[in-house]
Amino acid sequence: MQPEIILLSLFFFGLASADLLQNPDFESPPSNLTGNSTSSVVPLSQNNTIPGWTFEGTVNYVKASQNISLPGNGRGIQLGQDGKINQTFTANGNIISYFLTFTLAPGGQNCSANADMVVSAPDSTMVFSWMQNYGKTWESYGHYLGSWGEGEPINLVFQSQTTETDPNSICWPVLDTLLLKGIAESFEATDNLLLNGGFEYGPDFLSNSTEGILLDQTPSPAQSPLLLWSVQGTVKYIGSKHYFVPQGNAAIEIVSGVSAGIQIPTILNEGSTYNLNFTLGDANDTCVGDFLVGALAGLTAQNFSLKSNGTGSAEKFSLTFKAGPSPTLISFLSYKTSQTKDGVFCGPLIDDVVLLLRASSGLKLEMQLKVLISLYILVAILQIHWR
Repeated sequence: MQPEIILLSLFFFGLASADLLQNPDFESPPSNLTGNSTSSVVPLSQNNTIPGWTFEGTVNYVKASQNISLPGNGRGIQLGQDGKINQTFTANGNIISYFLTFTLAPGGQNCSANADMVVSAPDSTMVFSWMQNYGKTWESYGHYLGSWGEGEPINLVFQSQTTETDPNSICWPVLDTLLLKGIAESFEATDNLLLNGGFEYGPDFLSNSTEGILLDQTPSPAQSPLLLWSVQGTVKYIGSKHYFVPQGNAAIEIVSGVSAGIQIPTILNEGSTYNLNFTLGDANDTCVGDFLVGALAGLTAQNFSLKSNGTGSAEKFSLTFKAGPSPTLISFLSYKTSQTKDGVFCGPLIDDVVLLLRASSGLKLEMQLKVLISLYILVAILQIHWR
């Protein structure tokens, strides 16, 4: 009988931190807006501010209308020409990293171009665009903000950005429903050599949204909204409340087609043999077709296919490989582009990724210790990047 290898490994504990932001869903209206106001667009001014936020440039308080579709309470902030809003919150507790979820919608119809939105904090800056066919009317995004110690002041900034010269031809972005989540560390026993292999640690899902959370390309796993996994192309972080998720509360759907996917580096014993187990499926979102996913582990690559009827199905697969020089990259990439019957981009679901050492009955204790030491080296490297 093969001995079971149980390693004391780092794991992560999510802390909801929505109370760190004031008026995160913009439900509190501008200071001088009367309750019987019927206007769907209210310009902010020195005498007409939005509670909890400061602003510069052209900024409007908007309500859901024929031209603007918003989730939840149907209120948001439109960032016009040179528009910027910001709020300073205080880091709370021994939290390593903060993750932001927000909703983005186009602020108009029949525009020739959509303005981008720049989201920034002291440790990160990223540009987001409303992308047609990635959501029905609005889209939720996840973003890694950074890591800070308790009591540090963090300035969170949202700003419009465009290269267009005619402001009247632009659909200026509308921001709605912000949610902050902190990730703290602890320890547990596990036999999975991959951290966050079940994708349970990422941005929080909005309670008033039936959509998943789009994760844009982030080459560095240390700055990814999907903890420890880098993103290629665009993937969707999906929850079990509104999608089919084979295991746990969350999974990844690869939505932007060819060569999009996820990747994680891990330090393994060179020359040792490992099994990479994972689940491939569809998210029950009417995504019909033949999925083709490439799994790569170091120098070993193999394609896996699944026929999807779009109603929620899954199949377990396994890849055996011998580790080369560290670090070993574990990747899952989609090789096809698919769309739902509503024209929204969709694709294969990945979940429950487990990496195991193929141990013989004569496995020595020192080999187990090497795996443990290597794991901690990887975590130490990532923590240096976080800070």
